[in-house]
This record gives sequence, structure tokens and C-alpha cells, in this order.
Amino acid sequence: MKSLVHLNGRPMEVLQKGGTGTPILIMTGMGCSFEEWFNVTEILCETHKVILFHRAGLGASELGTEPRTTAAAARDAKNLLEVLEVTEPVVLIGHSYGGLCAQHFSKLYPQQVGGLLLVDSTSDSLEKLDELPDLAEDASDDKWLEECGKFAELDESELKKMIRPMLSENQKKLPRPIQQRLIEFQQKPNLYKAMKSEVENWRADAKIIKSLGTLSGIPLIVIGRDMDYAVEQGVEEGWPGAELRAQEHLWHTLIQEQSALSENSELFFAKGAGHMIHLDRPDLVIAMAQKLTQIPWNTGPKRA
Repeated sequence: MKSLVHLNGRPMEVLQKGGTGTPILIMTGMGCSFEEWFNVTEILCETHKVILFHRAGLGASELGTEPRTTAAAARDAKNLLEVLEVTEPVVLIGHSYGGLCAQHFSKLYPQQVGGLLLVDSTSDSLEKLDELPDLAEDASDDKWLEECGKFAELDESELKKMIRPMLSENQKKLPRPIQQRLIEFQQKPNLYKAMKSEVENWRADAKIIKSLGTLSGIPLIVIGRDMDYAVEQGVEEGWPGAELRAQEHLWHTLIQEQSALSENSELFFAKGAGHMIHLDRPDLVIAMAQKLTQIPWNTGPKRA
């Protein structure tokens, strides 16, 4: 069930599925709609209460005037759980930038997290990625901020003429109404205002998150993408092979390091999956979310 929940007078778009079982809260990636989690949530909601939300500026969630930071996203998530009267610890899933937000939430409110699943999450050492050259001239943060700023200044009708999103092959397998909503999601100016603010703040956010220390004993599962698969896909799309492999090797290392955030962790690499693991390997995300109730585990990287 989708609804608008008011947090401090600002509407937030929320999707709730299922009614019983351990609550699962999903924090989506930058510029990503919760609609693309359909395959994962359709299974998890059979035995769990699943909650997803669009951060400020995404979908029907009002943007507001506050800078978009991981701390703001964490506070919004905490306030949302209070409004929804979720009092027991949640299993928290964070993908990409949403994983960085999930790390911040887990460090600020550890008593509210029963388990954390990081899905190809942005690292709190993301500044290390700056050590590598950009794969293309238009791939830098500055270029991305420039593009977001340009799109943010357009009205919705102008943006629809300029941006005609192409769905991925896995997105095309989702139900037709969801496909249409994914396209419309990308054609709203506030999305680009929100992303611009998130990118402007994420390096400072990462330093703050790192300064908060580890996750102590919170049960943690880290899933990273398949490095070889990502390189193959990138080369097919025309990216330079050597530079791409160097970037993927560093990303792989940063994912491995995330497993050290908790004393109670396990690390997997999703065979045959790129960055959008929840679309490429929903089976693995579902299995790992369910596994968070099973401890202790043996640590060490695995391919699944």
C-alpha cells in the first residue's frame, strides 16, 4: 500500500507491504525509485512487514529546504518508523547511496537495527575513488552536478521532452504499471535537485559516518557486485577496459572493507550481477535478508 506520511509537516511517499513478521526497511540508491524493488519485496512481504520510502525530493516526497545529507535521510527514516509505530528493531537494507544512509542510521540508532544488509553500498572511504581517473570526460562529480543543476531548473513538461528514460532489460520484466512509474520518476525536476544536494554533501557525510566508529556487534551482511561481470558489461557499453578494471578492483576492495564494520558479519559477491543487484539477483538479496535472523556465521568472502 502506497501512501503519503507527513513528517514534520512534509509529505513523504511510503510503500508498505505485508503486515506481520520482522519489519524490513529498505533505503534505495541515489536517483532510484522503490518501485524497482518489486521482485524482492513481493517475496519478503509474505513473511515480513516491508517498508520503503522515497527520500525528500524523490517521487511524491516533498523536497523541503534542508540540505540532503545521509544524516537527514537517517533522521527521516527514524521519524518514519515512529509515525508508523514500528517499535521493534528492523532489518535494514541499503543499496548504493542508500547503503551509506543505512550505515549512518545504524551508527546513530543501533538499538533500532536488528540486522543490516548492504547491497553494493557506497563506502565511507569513497574519497579513494577520486584517486582513479574518470572513465569519461563527462563522468566526474562536477559534470554530474552540472547536469543535475540544468535538469533541476526545468519544469516537468520541459524535462519530459528532454529526458526519455531507457529501462534496463530487468526493469522491462517488471509489471507494466511499474515500468511506467519508473519512467515518470525520472522526469521530475525535484529528483535532480535532491541528487545535486546529495552529491554535494556525500564526501563530508562519509567522513562523519567513519568518525562514528564501527557497527559493533550488529549482524551485518555485505553483498558486492561481480567484478568480472561488471567489467564485461562496461566494455560492451564502450568503456575503456583497463581503466574500468582498475575502478572495479578498487570498488571490490571497498566492499570487502565494509565487512569489517561489524564483529558479526558475512561477505558475498553476487555472481552475474552488476551494481543493481536487487534487479540482477533478487534471489540473493531475498536470501540474505532472511538470513539476517540466523547467527552466528562463519566470516569470509563468498560467491553466490
